[in-house]
Amino acid sequence: MIDVNIMLAFSPLEPLYIAFGWLTRVLYNFFGNYGLAIIMLTVIVRGLLIPLNISSQKSMLKMQALSGKQAELQRKYGDDKEKYQEALMELQKENGAGGLSGCLLPILQLIFIWPIFRIVSGPLMYLSQVSTDNINAMIELGKGMGEKVIGPAVNTTNHIGLVKALAENAQFLNECVKRGFVQMNQIVDLHFLGMDLTSTPAWNPVEIFKDPKTNLPLLIFPVLVLLTSIISMQLTKVMKPGYKEEKEAKEREKNNPARKGQTSQDDATANTMKLMNWMLPGIMLFTTFTMPAAMGLYWVVGSIMGIITQIIVYYMFTKPYEKKKAEIEAKKEAVFKKSAKVATEGAASGSGKKNKKH
Repeated sequence: MIDVNIMLAFSPLEPLYIAFGWLTRVLYNFFGNYGLAIIMLTVIVRGLLIPLNISSQKSMLKMQALSGKQAELQRKYGDDKEKYQEALMELQKENGAGGLSGCLLPILQLIFIWPIFRIVSGPLMYLSQVSTDNINAMIELGKGMGEKVIGPAVNTTNHIGLVKALAENAQFLNECVKRGFVQMNQIVDLHFLGMDLTSTPAWNPVEIFKDPKTNLPLLIFPVLVLLTSIISMQLTKVMKPGYKEEKEAKEREKNNPARKGQTSQDDATANTMKLMNWMLPGIMLFTTFTMPAAMGLYWVVGSIMGIITQIIVYYMFTKPYEKKKAEIEAKKEAVFKKSAKVATEGAASGSGKKNKKH
């Protein structure tokens, strides 16, 4: 049963919080391990997004296949952007390209961060099903016993300090149980491989070496978040359709200064995208040092799932498309060479006949 007090908490995303909380609780009860529950939750969530990822990739490949017709539309309509956009949308609709999948995927990934963060910040509410009234009562009790008992930043939705107080302060735990605020079977183990997933990784060496036994192992999460983010970013660049042609075009531009002015706008756009791509791992690294380690675990597993999905999609769709495209180009080139050869031989034959007449 889902606690009614949780359902009454107002938030536009509350149904999503409840659903994710229920699923996390089911996984925790099945595995008996908080870390494994977070890992499996991530696998399920990212797995559900795989069809959308495939749809997005298919749409991207169709868009590239239509690049020639798109260029024709640009030449046809010139500066009339309105008519060009209408014709382009019609072309995409006829060929099943475009659509919302490319935009929807990153939006959903962003939205799903909130319920995950809510769960790892409020395990008593979503994992242990302690009512909001009892959580607030324990917070008031902890404050009455001194600020150091639960910490200053504790509230109804972010009660990591309360979780730590229940785990580490026997007097506070006994008083909460005695008053009926929490039951002993609601106190869950939030460790994974010996690491406390409610703790936030520290970046300050002074803080780290105050408690190296706790803080040093937690540094694995920021390191893996940064590493998997960079790998994913590089794979996205290398495995995108037309990467090889784009790279060759850039090489030709370097060797032909006359063409550089024609692509200055494209270069500016590419540089902006490059900056944003490098900023994202930096932002993720920064936030990993401000959230519970369970959030870092979610991001690491999510990045690994993303990398696996990228590789699967590349070998299932992108690579066959690139191969077929190369075969078509090779056939066109062969036909062109054959036509050129026939024309050359015809010209030579005609020239030989004229010489004989003379």
